[in-house]
Amino acid sequence: MNTTFLFRERELHLIRYPAQSQHVSLQAWDSADELLIDYITESITPARLHNMVIINDDFGTLGCWFAEVSPHWLSDSWIAHRSLRENLLANGQAVQETEEKLVRLPVTATNGMSPMPESPSVVVIKIPRTLNLLEHQLIELMKVATPHTTIIAAGKVKSITRNVLNLFEKYVGPVTTSLAKKKSRLIFATPTQEKLATVQRSPFPIVWHHSLPDGQRISVSNHANVFSGQSLDIGARIMLEHLQVEPSDHVVDLGCGNGILGLSALSSASGVKVSFVDESFMALASAEKNVQDNFPAQLSDCRFIASNCLEELFEQTHLPPVTKVVCNPPFHQQSAITDHIAWQMFHDSKRLLTQGGHLIVVGNRHLDYHAKLKRLFGGVKLIASNHKFVILCAAKR
Repeated sequence: MNTTFLFRERELHLIRYPAQSQHVSLQAWDSADELLIDYITESITPARLHNMVIINDDFGTLGCWFAEVSPHWLSDSWIAHRSLRENLLANGQAVQETEEKLVRLPVTATNGMSPMPESPSVVVIKIPRTLNLLEHQLIELMKVATPHTTIIAAGKVKSITRNVLNLFEKYVGPVTTSLAKKKSRLIFATPTQEKLATVQRSPFPIVWHHSLPDGQRISVSNHANVFSGQSLDIGARIMLEHLQVEPSDHVVDLGCGNGILGLSALSSASGVKVSFVDESFMALASAEKNVQDNFPAQLSDCRFIASNCLEELFEQTHLPPVTKVVCNPPFHQQSAITDHIAWQMFHDSKRLLTQGGHLIVVGNRHLDYHAKLKRLFGGVKLIASNHKFVILCAAKR
């Protein structure tokens, strides 16, 4: 992995967290970061950066570059927060953290569920993968923006679609774009008095309903950055049909999203304990809301943990022994296709599971999880399959 960022006569050491798992071809910054840094340096005076807000900075590159002006830094990603911390430390910054392990100084880092700071002077947005998240963020931004707020967004040319520009025009005001450079482009949006005076309510969380395999009908709340926001994704659907738990189980719903697998476990076995784990704070908030709404009496048997894979659970010695880990591993990180997340999920699961415990995985057939699990666990069992997905089970011997 390339970790040396040489730009505008500065050198930063930057990693994508966790550094040891990343492919050598990946790096923590992109040309959109460079465009943003160039524009701000050349067009905005340092005094205007007194209340700067940085949103969706994937690996902390912008947070590190502008650390000297003490920006507010917002991200829904636990991995982005860990990247920011590691990169600040690597570049000589004295880092202070909150009890939730979010950076407090020199950057004020908050998660995707936190309100934005009042009257921001300059707002920098990296275009996220999901339009839902961008829409929610623009609505929340306009609650605190002023006519003097400068809003600059950036992304790869392919990510700056007509739909993206329409969202800025709908919620912020007139939009212009820069010329493309190194396959990236800037968006400039100007808040108008009309838009600032219009109180918009975020459509998120979206609420829909689903019947679990045991017949119980539940309501499902999905915040803006949660995958498959208005219906059950196909992988989860096939997993639900074959998920079996016992009252004595402690189930970890790894990469929980809205928590549908954990909810099914709570529904099918009284007394089961569930730990919902995800790197998205919005996912965890969705999962917790769904337990509160559908299984309030079992809320005390549940934990909601922000983590890169299962790292944070290794430090929580008070948790009961884990008998089952269920997951549908992602095979991309931001725009990069990668299997390192699945690999870490599998390794972490083997380490965390009690003897005789099981890892249950659903995934696309072409990803060849069967070979990976067999190599790691020494054996793997096919539970179910269709033309697109397989469900695999590996036991810790």
